[in-house]
Amino acid sequence: MANTTSDEQDVSRDEAADLLQELARQIRGDGRADVEVGNKTIELHPASAMTYDIEIEERSPMIGGQRETVTVSLGWEIEDD
Repeated sequence: MANTTSDEQDVSRDEAADLLQELARQIRGDGRADVEVGNKTIELHPASAMTYDIEIEERSPMIGGQRETVTVSLGWEIEDD
């Protein structure tokens, strides 16, 4: 069974950077990572090696307005203790 938890909110540029820095702080080092998603905290167990994927989409004004989107994905297999 797969569970998905998501949250979307409008934040300032600085708030977005703060959220990314907190995520980076949580996954850095060893042990678990407690990641806040909306009003919920998810306990993750990052592995020592993971996949990192970044995608940037640049939309022209001809498709409903000029817009840029950055999507970052991290993935890993949970390591046995």
